[in-house]
Formats: sequence, C-alpha cells, structure tokens
Amino acid sequence: MNALASGWLWTLFAVAAAATWAAGVYLSRATDVLDARWKLGEAFGGMVLLAISGSLPEVAITVSAALAHRLDIAAGNLLGGIAVQTAVLVICDYFVTEKKPLSYLVGSLIPVLEASLVVGVTALAMLGALLPPTEVVMGVSPASVAIVVVWLFGMLVINRVRNAPKWEVVMPGARPGRPHRRMPHPTVKHPFRHFSTLRLTLIFLAGSAVTLIAGVVLTQSGSLLADRYHVGGVIFGATVLAIASALPEIATGITAARLGDNQLVMGDIFGGNAFQVTLFLVADLVAGKAALAAAGAQNSWLAGLGILVTMVYATSVIVRPEKNHWRVGIDSIIVLVLLVVGMIGLARIPA
Repeated sequence: MNALASGWLWTLFAVAAAATWAAGVYLSRATDVLDARWKLGEAFGGMVLLAISGSLPEVAITVSAALAHRLDIAAGNLLGGIAVQTAVLVICDYFVTEKKPLSYLVGSLIPVLEASLVVGVTALAMLGALLPPTEVVMGVSPASVAIVVVWLFGMLVINRVRNAPKWEVVMPGARPGRPHRRMPHPTVKHPFRHFSTLRLTLIFLAGSAVTLIAGVVLTQSGSLLADRYHVGGVIFGATVLAIASALPEIATGITAARLGDNQLVMGDIFGGNAFQVTLFLVADLVAGKAALAAAGAQNSWLAGLGILVTMVYATSVIVRPEKNHWRVGIDSIIVLVLLVVGMIGLARIPA
C-alpha cells in the first residue's frame, strides 16, 4: 500500500468501512438467530463467545496494528473507541420511537452494572499505562491480564444478576423492550428466522471473514494516511478509526431503538466497550510487549473521557430525565459536549 496515492488510500479506507458496516449487520442478524437456537447467552461461555463475535472489527484492528508494531493506533482505537461508541447512544436516542429519552425508557439497572464494568476495566487500563515497559511476564503486562480477569468476573456477576435478580426495580413509564434477542419480537419478525442453521453458520463465517479482512485494510490504510497527514496514531485511532469500527453498532443500535428494545441498545454498547479493553492482552501477545506501556498521556486522556461519558448515561438511567431537547435527552447533549471538548483537549496533549 505504500506506493498508493492518498486518494486511493482514502478509497480503500471507505470501502473497508462500508464492508465493516454491511458485514456487521449480517453478522449481528445471524448471531441473533444462532443464539436463540443454541441458547448461547444462557451459559457463561456463550456470553463470552457472543462478546467476541460482536467486537470483530476491534479484534481485527488490534491484531493488525500489533503486527505492524503500531501499538499507538491499537491503544487509541481501544480506549478512544469507548468514548466514540458510547456516543452512538446519542444517535440511538434520536431514533427512539417514544417521546422520552432513551435513559428514561431503559427500565432496568442491568445497564448500570454493565457501565460499572466498563469503568472498572478502563480504570485498570489507565493504571496499567503507568507501569514501566519492563513490567511484563512472558511479554504480557500484568495489567492486561488483570483486565481480562476483572472482565470475566464482571460478566459472571452480571449473568447471575440477570438470571436471578435479588431486587425488584419499578420505573413507571419505562419501555425496556426485550431483555435479550432470543425472545421473539412481539410485532416484527426476524428476517433470518426461516434460514437453516447451515445457512446461518455460513453467513456468520462469511461476515466474520469480511469483517476481519476489512479491519486489516482499515488499519493499514489508516496508518499510512495518519503518517502522510502527520496525525498522531492515537488521535487517528481514537477518531476516524474508532468511528469506522463503530459503524456496525450504529446500524444495529438504530434498528433496536426503532423496535423499542431500549435496554438492549444501551446494554450492547456498554457490553462491547467492556470487552474491547480486554483486547490489550491480545495486542501484548501479538506484539510480544506491553501495549499499555505505549499508551501515553493521550490515551490516559481518552480513557478518562470514556469513563466520563459512560457515567453520564449510567447516572441518567437512575435519575431518568423525562424531557427531550431536539429529540434527545439532556444526557445525550452532555455526552456530545464532553466528546467535542475531549477531542479538542486531546489535540493539545503532547504525544
């Protein structure tokens, strides 16, 4: 790709982004039906598999960046992606069918637990970035291992609470929708419901392959474009690359919001954000050194920004603002302001 003109690199990047979007939609639909037939999400191991399948763009970008020794891009995409993907909830809030904010309609505290897990693993990433590069065990940072352990424990807790809650929440006016996609929608039929399991499996495999290939193209073309335009890898990974990898979440989130599955909308975003931080362990294993050590001040800023926007929505689920402003809740407006200010601040922090 080095010999290609910038125009062609932008074309490749755009095509890969579009492929990520399309493949992500088909992958999500196939996964929903397979989950319902095989009841994957009812088991802890199934929940882990679903988390991985939902974050394939981030997996591809992380592995590709680590192989190219561009750990700044990998770290920027993983930590910057938290803030960017949380901002997807602003778009979903706009497409909610009810005349109330998304956070008012959620009607469950499960997304608050999921948001707490995001905050926990992101805080561990910030702490791990402070460790010296020599603090590794077999080429892996202890912080990367700790993130995975905490994520697995958090998923276990959330799964137990979801299956056997020990409290009852009453939120008058809430419209949570389906608690999971295995439950058929009361009015809208799934487009893949009549597909055979073999056909669904082939769609899943094809979607995964396209997503992984597109992720490699996004990383390689994006890395070259960042170098040519003298944009830091962290900034590029946290903005353009993070937006490209968030396209599937935008598509599935808008669909879920229109269907009234408000709890799923927020839970999917928080669940994906928590999982993608665990990919620092993958980056360590591929690169043979601690990816968090390459994070630097810019990624610490991004991690803090991700925690801030996550807490805004988590708090709003409990506070439940009732009024819309320009078709979104006040929490979505606050998140947009924080994201703009955060990105302006990011550009002022030395690499």
